[in-house]
Amino acid sequence: MSSQVRVEKLQELIKQEVGKMFLKEIKDPRIGFVTVTEVEMSSDLHEAKIFVSIMGDEEKIKETFKGLKSALGFIRREIGKRIRMRYIPKIFFALDTSLNYSEHIQKILLEINEGGTD
Repeated sequence: MSSQVRVEKLQELIKQEVGKMFLKEIKDPRIGFVTVTEVEMSSDLHEAKIFVSIMGDEEKIKETFKGLKSALGFIRREIGKRIRMRYIPKIFFALDTSLNYSEHIQKILLEINEGGTD
């Protein structure tokens, strides 16, 4: 198995497992509606950047990030239990703003469409 295919499989597996944890296991009240959108791993599999989309205003996003940071140890330990790896990657969270951007573009397109039907 080539190393790139292995990295891609692990990225998808981590994405699924962390998503399950957010839905069922992490009970921190600071963590609101969070969706795992993507996982990027380093080629040596020692680091994983988990991109999350968070619903809410700026204050809610900050609170959610505090909750995510406090849950890092639990998430890393659970990944180690669920996925057989020689080394458990160091985890980082990053905010994925692509959904907000696509929503912004959608609003602009709707405004243009409404303006053109006059």
